[in-house]
Amino acid sequence: MKNYRAEIYGERIADTYDDWYSSPGESSIELLSDLANGGRVLELGIGTGRVALPLKEKGIDIHGIDASPAMIGKLRAKPYGNDIPITFGDFSEVPVEGKFDLIFVVFNTFFSLTTQETQLKCLQNVAKHLTMKGKFLIEAFVPDPGRFDRGQSVRATEIGENQVKIDVSKHNQLTQQITGQHVLLTDGGVRLFPVTIRYTWPSELDMMARVAGMKLIDRWGDWNQVSFSSDSIKHISVYKPLQKQTHRKG
Repeated sequence: MKNYRAEIYGERIADTYDDWYSSPGESSIELLSDLANGGRVLELGIGTGRVALPLKEKGIDIHGIDASPAMIGKLRAKPYGNDIPITFGDFSEVPVEGKFDLIFVVFNTFFSLTTQETQLKCLQNVAKHLTMKGKFLIEAFVPDPGRFDRGQSVRATEIGENQVKIDVSKHNQLTQQITGQHVLLTDGGVRLFPVTIRYTWPSELDMMARVAGMKLIDRWGDWNQVSFSSDSIKHISVYKPLQKQTHRKG
């Protein structure tokens, strides 16, 4: 998709995002709260604040990064939305000051970084901003190439009395990229929501995290912390910084 930038998705979908996607469950907020353990927290791709605002209401010191002014505008218009420090920019750079006890990215947002290089850069920058006891959490789907027929997929995700939603996508197995459009058809016309992602396999993510200076400590199949298995369609993975080895003089 020519001239595609990560913020395009947020700019196009901001006005319908909260209607399309349900609020996070209590189990996700509780787990993130437990991992924060009263410390500073940073969300990558904070969006409309669906996760950050419930954490803020619990008294957590939450900060955010996002590249879409429209999504940030939606967050700011909500109760407590002006109380969250937000940095505008590319979250792969983690352009913030200081260290955090928890950094997280949810709802497949990590995959909006469309090359392995930028994903690795993000993990390296995350590691630099974690306290030694800090943790990094990622929620992402487990790739399923079987969803595509000859590298393409067309699926109706909603058929209502007044509208139809269709997902149209192409899969590049070599680059692990998926390029698509969420298509909304109504009596008033057609709206297009372009998206490009680069998925990673859990084992690939573990390797990149290790290169970045972190190691996996927990992985679950959902926010209720069920065991991750070959049948899991997504994963909640938690990493912590590798301990630096010290060498004694003999």
